[in-house]
Amino acid sequence: MVHLFSRMIVLCLAIVFLSVPAASLAQEAVELSVDVAAICTSVSALEPVGFDESFPASVGKLFCFTRIVGNQVPTTITHVWYYGETERARVDLTVKSTEWRTYSSKIIQPQEIGSWHVDVLDSAGNVARTVQFTTTADSGATDAQVPDAGQPDETGSAD
Repeated sequence: MVHLFSRMIVLCLAIVFLSVPAASLAQEAVELSVDVAAICTSVSALEPVGFDESFPASVGKLFCFTRIVGNQVPTTITHVWYYGETERARVDLTVKSTEWRTYSSKIIQPQEIGSWHVDVLDSAGNVARTVQFTTTADSGATDAQVPDAGQPDETGSAD
């Protein structure tokens, strides 16, 4: 009987010790907050410049700027860029303090006209924020000026 009782105590202690790291990770995911998320044409002095929800497809490069608040330990967030429903880039970014500004960029091909979004993921892979935007044909563009969508591009590139 005493042997069974000591086994139960050891089992209970093991469960408690094994559950602590999982609880810490869950607490980190809850505390992290995306205060600002914006698609922009550049970043200057760690601030978004030229942010909007629609851009000409000839823009060349766009940035996803995020300001993260509330995390208690260094962590990582991920920007996942989608053209339509196709993942085009995945960029891991380190967050080193309780208030942190960071960004990723994506080269936009002239033929990539349509709906885009960037999912901002926390370290556990949960979507903390989604930023949607569109790319449009340049005004006055003709079909001859827009490259064929079948041409090779820089799939998955992120600068």
